[in-house]
Amino acid sequence: MDEWDKLVMKTYCRPYSFQQQDGCKDPGSFRFLVPSPAADYLRDAVPEKVNHSTRGVSFAAWLARDPKQKLSNPNEQDDYCLEMWWERNFYPDIQMVANDLHAKGLLEEGSYTINIDW
Repeated sequence: MDEWDKLVMKTYCRPYSFQQQDGCKDPGSFRFLVPSPAADYLRDAVPEKVNHSTRGVSFAAWLARDPKQKLSNPNEQDDYCLEMWWERNFYPDIQMVANDLHAKGLLEEGSYTINIDW
């Protein structure tokens, strides 16, 4: 999992934690194929509150937002909250990321497994 997160953060210069997505993933394995059809989120925004139940944004919205832009919630202005919001609320579909990494030549075609162990 760390290798996947590091690749995504290095490539896109955005906070990212696969394990933190979808309400925090339990330990286990996540398998995916590259390339493969993806279901991009239709939302361009989510509430700017850490751990809000609305999660996931379109790949384009994720790329467009400045990762240093503070949250509008006055109680969540520190950098820790901002990073956690990106990791837990403001993230794209993993297959969208995987397909883009493949298109950039950074991920070979094939089958992948992310081991979630924390």
